[in-house]
Amino acid sequence: MADETPWVNGNLVIDKAILDDVFAHARESYARDEESCGLLFGPAGEPLVVGRGLRMENRANKLHKLDPETYPRTGRMYFDIDPMKFERAVREGKTQGVPAKVLYHSHLDVGAYFSETDAQAATMGGDSPTYDLAYLVTSVRNGEIDDAKLFIWDPASKTFVASTYTVRG
Repeated sequence: MADETPWVNGNLVIDKAILDDVFAHARESYARDEESCGLLFGPAGEPLVVGRGLRMENRANKLHKLDPETYPRTGRMYFDIDPMKFERAVREGKTQGVPAKVLYHSHLDVGAYFSETDAQAATMGGDSPTYDLAYLVTSVRNGEIDDAKLFIWDPASKTFVASTYTVRG
């Protein structure tokens, strides 16, 4: 898996404009009292480079409003992406030679860490991640970005660990 998708090993290079948009999305979502979420893509020929982003809707608040008993948590506590739109974006990226490399989301007023909820979502309750992705978590406190960390799956410890990334441009 990692040989065909080396971005899962971290050490990515993310274009500054893309990271700036991720941060803007996080701030805008904070103002709506919800986590941001989306995907970052990059050319297959440059497996560690990320050069395009796709904002995705966090459905958590809508689901909570529709059925608070089934969905007790709000968008402030987690994100929920439409699985069909997510799958389509991943599939189209791969087909177009610009695979999805990173799933990003924000945390509101709690720091940039990979939570148990994040791990459950990434593994869909299984023993390893469902998709070949790295994960970028941005911390927003009082409406301002205060941290961003990249996480990758460590098969040896069966946990998500922090990795480095470089900003280009």
